[in-house]
Amino acid sequence: MAKYQKYAEYKDSEIVWMGNVPSHWTSERFKWLLTEKLKTSNCDLPAGSISFGEVVYKNEDNLSPDTKASYQEVLKDEFLINPLNLNYDLKSLRTALSKINVVVSTGYIVLHCNKSLDKKYVRWLLHEFDVSHMKTLGAGVRQTVNFSDIANCYFYLPTNIEQKKIGEFLDNETAKIDTLIAKQEKLIELLKEKRQAVISHAVTKGLNLNAPMKDSGVEWLGEVPEHWKIFNIQRILNFIEQGSSPVAQNQTPQDDEYGVLKISAVKKGKFFPNESKTLDYKSQLETKYIVHLGDLLVTRANTPQLVADACVVNTEPTSPTMMCDLIYRLNTISDIKKEFLCYWLLSNSGRTQIELDARGSSMTMAKVSQSHIKAWKVVLPPLKEQNDIVIYLDYKLKEIDRLIDKSMVTIKLIQERRTALISAAVTGKVDVRNWQNPNKNNNQDNMELSA
Repeated sequence: MAKYQKYAEYKDSEIVWMGNVPSHWTSERFKWLLTEKLKTSNCDLPAGSISFGEVVYKNEDNLSPDTKASYQEVLKDEFLINPLNLNYDLKSLRTALSKINVVVSTGYIVLHCNKSLDKKYVRWLLHEFDVSHMKTLGAGVRQTVNFSDIANCYFYLPTNIEQKKIGEFLDNETAKIDTLIAKQEKLIELLKEKRQAVISHAVTKGLNLNAPMKDSGVEWLGEVPEHWKIFNIQRILNFIEQGSSPVAQNQTPQDDEYGVLKISAVKKGKFFPNESKTLDYKSQLETKYIVHLGDLLVTRANTPQLVADACVVNTEPTSPTMMCDLIYRLNTISDIKKEFLCYWLLSNSGRTQIELDARGSSMTMAKVSQSHIKAWKVVLPPLKEQNDIVIYLDYKLKEIDRLIDKSMVTIKLIQERRTALISAAVTGKVDVRNWQNPNKNNNQDNMELSA
């Protein structure tokens, strides 16, 4: 915030979420400037809801006519607040200035603001109120607020000219920040696609660009190196083990406790030993299911897109930990590099077979059986090539993952800056009265050129 000026004089607002405010700002209550709209039905409008601080259209496929008839309208330039379940969800943005006409659940609060207020400013004021204070209000098991909870809260209001400036400033600056975030998210998406392509190419085409190729005879596989062999996975397994699921506490075991893995311990080829639960009693531990270094683990159940995720254990849990019954351990013959088979299962060719078998199951929890796994095809190079491919992929993926992590850190820093900027402008920690909207200048130049 160093590049922005501060106001000359401040006073203590005695409001925790606002802190010190410019000395000429006036103390107000939300109920003096906001009014709750009477619930109005309008079945001609599409259904909507709040998502990430925006009013959006809602899928009506599973919405009955009777339920929609009970909904209330929220129109463009009206404010919408989601007051439900504040204690269950501390991250979602719960206030929005609607840009569309929709009907929403009667659980929402619809508000009008005084005509003297700048709506863009009020949007950002409610955003900051939501992020910094609203989640401390409410009562009940579901911690729900009503309009009176919000209405009785105090805040400090800038002049009308300042409201307009703050609203324009935050609209402009957050749009630029959101563009930067979107670019980083796109970069992460492209890197993940590249990661998948690198795995898929290496385990189906090998590292030798000049290797003679042959038709695999499998439509979704295409050509493979001539000297590679195609097997059902059953041919390269000694056996498959399925874990057990004893009663456990949903917390990571300490050094003197025993644990059982969750399926989240196996994710995109990586093993997360802390994704485990604590056994109630040490006697529950079944030693034959304890996870060891070098184990090839495959998840038995998940969504069709995630089921049969695989990893090789590269870090043993700090305390004895067993597989749960939603995880398989694949014991392979000596001619197989487990890491190669893991990469095969993660490849496009591996996933094609997995999702074909998972497709007929529940879309929320698909399962693959031991017979499914044994029937899947795998293309195998000689053991030395398997080892070379694993070394190559370990190196390449580490490089890609480093770039993904770097972009994720960048996004986090940008998001923190966005949050700080909104707070600083809304509470008067920065003075934007002299800020000039660059878009207005561009629009004026364009008008003059066209004239």
